[in-house]
Amino acid sequence: MVQLEEIRKTFPMEAGPVYALRGVNLHIKRGEMVAITGSSGSGKTTLMNILGCLSSPDSGTYRLAGEEVSNLSQQQLATIRSRRIGFVFQTFNLLPRLNALQNVELPLLYARATAGAIDRARHALERVGLADRVEHFPNQLSGGQCQRVAIARALVNEPSIILADEPTGAVDSVTSQDIMKLFHSLHAEGRTIIIVTHDQGVAAQCERQIVLKDGTVTIPGKGGNS
Repeated sequence: MVQLEEIRKTFPMEAGPVYALRGVNLHIKRGEMVAITGSSGSGKTTLMNILGCLSSPDSGTYRLAGEEVSNLSQQQLATIRSRRIGFVFQTFNLLPRLNALQNVELPLLYARATAGAIDRARHALERVGLADRVEHFPNQLSGGQCQRVAIARALVNEPSIILADEPTGAVDSVTSQDIMKLFHSLHAEGRTIIIVTHDQGVAAQCERQIVLKDGTVTIPGKGGNS
């Protein structure tokens, strides 16, 4: 599903270049649930942006579902994102003036998949247990409910990969477990789940952990770098 070979990314800075990724090799199989961990500055965010087709590497090869995406244009990357990847963020990234249903519907509108969009958005909210909150606005929802709306939004295009960046970082421990149960249920459906996290409790619930240090993979976990 995800195969990275010698991925490198450098950011030019006034004080000198920052080598964010230094030849990352990584293989994530279809249907895996993995955690990417590491201290601040280890390269997690840069790696997540490349995995999510939000940016391109300076060099190396990235194959997603067998397709080489390393050198695609921004428009081509946007198409890949809208069709294959669902994003879940720590701060939810919900639009405050839209209700839950409208927030979930947005990716369909961006992808111009308007046929049946409302029904698909409603179904996605039902899947995350929010059938009774479709008309609620973000300020009327708890943190856990907002994250469920964000997960529903990530699911609405039926992506093959869910990429979650610190998905439990803005909720309490009880809600965190509820969110992880939801990820486990999605994983059981056969989805590939990639969670970037500082939380070792969250990482321990994944099938394996991929540890980054100074821009390289130090612990690929069972099946990694193969």
